[in-house]
This record gives sequence, structure tokens and C-alpha cells, in this order.
Amino acid sequence: MRNNDSNKIPPSRPAAFFWDESFLWAVMAYRALEASGLDYDFISAHEIKSGRLKDYAMLFVPGGWAVNKLKALGEDGVKEIQQFVHNGGAYLGFCGGAGLATLDGLGLVKVKRKPTRDRVPSFSGRIRLAAREHPLWDGVSDPIFHAWWPSQFVIEDTSVKVLATYGEAMPDAFSSDVNVGDAEQRGAWAELERAYQINLDPKRLLHEPAVLEGTFGSGKVVLSLVHFDTLGDDVGAIALKNLWSYLAPAEERGVRRQLREHQTPASTWGRSPELEATTDLISLGLRNALWSWRNPLLLQWKRGVRGLEYCTLHIMMREIAAALSRNKEPGAEPVGPVLERIGMLLLPFVEKAKRLLLLEREAMQAGPITYERCDDPEIQRLREELFSRSKSHGGAYKILIDEIDALLFGAITRTEKEKR
Repeated sequence: MRNNDSNKIPPSRPAAFFWDESFLWAVMAYRALEASGLDYDFISAHEIKSGRLKDYAMLFVPGGWAVNKLKALGEDGVKEIQQFVHNGGAYLGFCGGAGLATLDGLGLVKVKRKPTRDRVPSFSGRIRLAAREHPLWDGVSDPIFHAWWPSQFVIEDTSVKVLATYGEAMPDAFSSDVNVGDAEQRGAWAELERAYQINLDPKRLLHEPAVLEGTFGSGKVVLSLVHFDTLGDDVGAIALKNLWSYLAPAEERGVRRQLREHQTPASTWGRSPELEATTDLISLGLRNALWSWRNPLLLQWKRGVRGLEYCTLHIMMREIAAALSRNKEPGAEPVGPVLERIGMLLLPFVEKAKRLLLLEREAMQAGPITYERCDDPEIQRLREELFSRSKSHGGAYKILIDEIDALLFGAITRTEKEKR
């Protein structure tokens, strides 16, 4: 690891936003950063490997499967990030981006993640934090934020600072598909945990670390298991701005932040079958009571089916429509031939997914199932084909979402270049 060079040129840009393998979480973070008027540039794993991080004060990594981010970076990308932080760069990671920095990934902090059997694996929604004095909390009177199916930290170094621990979960939160307020009122957690065979009671999170700060060489590392980038969270937006000020202060470079308006107009959907297909898929789940909307970007799904993958597909296709619309002349058709290359993957996937969802709904009538376990051979076959047995995306879904992701990244980065 090279030593920090005190004579090196200061970074010209505040933050690099690592896009790869974040999917829905990249869209959510993109929308939140735009709404807050924060300054950043997108960066890919390929660009990190090529040494582009030297131009930035901070690397921001949103949620997503850490194991897939690590594969995208490869050995060269890992070394570039380690060197960047060691030489004074800052690292900010949310949820999966936080997991990437642990000993299981980049090794920036001596922190591990709890195994699934020891944690509350399916918590989602608002939760109050017990925050300790830090610039991150400036202007935050009541630290209630959103956590979306987070991991849990095990700290192995006393020099790592705990900036916040978990407090009480809000009544509108969920653990798996169980509403927290309803379960608390009934005192039903023990019974539910026996039935679900996983930890559900959010009280198990009490006093567990939620936000950490460590150092790696000369650089700061801030990791959060809560999503300050949840769209529409005004308190989260305050924390986001504080993090940018703390880790990538604009005044050091004479950079003036400018609010950049972001819109996703509903009219951009057009009549493309590629775009209408995911709307039909989501509608099927809604009318069969398999899921409902938690917020404009996230579903709450019933135990026994996958929900995040379908939600991701739908939101990313919608974002593509908006990005293509912004990249065209006013009045031009917002979608067209550019989507045809993914149509051959998307349309048959959606049709098979619809069949799978209806079969899963029928199987639920006979008894409990999970998205992993079901005795019906046709359900098993379709699950294997569409998703494989991997939790971190696989099968036909992974091929499809990678293609969609590449298209969306290209469309959004073109839009961002035009703004500058």
C-alpha cells in the first residue's frame, strides 16, 4: 500500500457513486441524491479499476448484494479502493455497500456480518436510532430512519466508533410479512418465530450497531445499515447532506452545489410491450394479494413469493423510460428500438413469472411455503429456471437484470453529462 503523498493534487470532484450490482438501490440512491441537490458522478467497476477514483474525495456505495459487487470489482478494483481510502479518500456505504467494506469484502474495517441464523433477517421499515454525538446528526431532532432488510454488524476492533445503535421499531415496520404494530399488540412474536423458523422480533435489534465509523490508513470509512437515501425521507435527506459535508466538503475545492431537478414522468411509458410487461406483472401480484406498495419504489410481499426481484425489474424499466425520454427531443417518442434487444429476454421471463406466481398462490392455500421451499415440482422447476437457487440473483433473472442495468446506466450517465 502506497503512503499518502502530502504533495498530491486535491480531488477535483466530491463523490463517485459506484453503480455496479446495486440495481433498485442505485435508482433509489440516485433519486435521493438528486432530490437533495448533492454533487457526485457515477463510476463503474471498470472505471475504478482504471484508476479514476483519484479524482474524488469520497466513494459512495449504495445497497445491493456485497458478494456481487466484490465480483464486479475483481482483485484490481479491490486494490484500487483500498489504496484510495488508505491515501485519504473517504468511503460511505449503505446496507450492502456497508457490507462490502467489512472483513468479508474490502477489509476496510475490522467488522464482520452476523450469520443469518443469529440475526433478524427480514426487518424492513422505520426504526428509531440511539445516536451519539457526531456531525452526521446535525439538525436531526428525532433519528427515525428506514432499514430495508439489513445485515447486522459484529465489531472486532475497539477503534471502530458506533455512531448509532438500533432503538424501537415503528408500528408501521414489518418483519418478513408481519406488521410490527399488530404483532406487538398481540404479543405474538414467540409464536410467529416458531411458525416461520427465523428470528422476527425486532427487539432482537435493540442496542445493535446501526451506523459505524472507522479508519483505513488516512481515510474515513462510514458504514450505515439504515438507508438515509430512502426516497421521500426528509430526515434521511438531512443526514445525507451532513455526510456529504463531513466526508466530501465542497468548500475545500471551491465547488458550488447546484440543485438538479429530477423527474420521472408517468407519460414516458408509451405503448412499448417491453415496458407494459412489467406493469402487468406487478398488477397480477396486486390483484392476487401477493404484495402491496410500501412506497413509490418498494413492495411489501407475502411470505412464499419473491418480491424484491419483481419490484426491481419494474422500477428499473420505468426509470429507463424516463431516462430515454429525457435524452430525446421534446415531443419525440420516449421509447423505441433501443428496448428491443432486451425484449427477447424480458417478455418470456414475465410470462413464466406470472405462471410461477399463480402456482405459488395456489400452493399457499395448502399450507405455508417460502420462496426457497415448496414441494410442487413445477414451482421448483420454474424457480430454478428463473432465479436459480441463489439468494443474490441468478438464473434467467440475473441475465435479464444485467442487460437492463447496462441500458439504464448508459441512459442515466448520458443525461448527467448533458446537465453539466
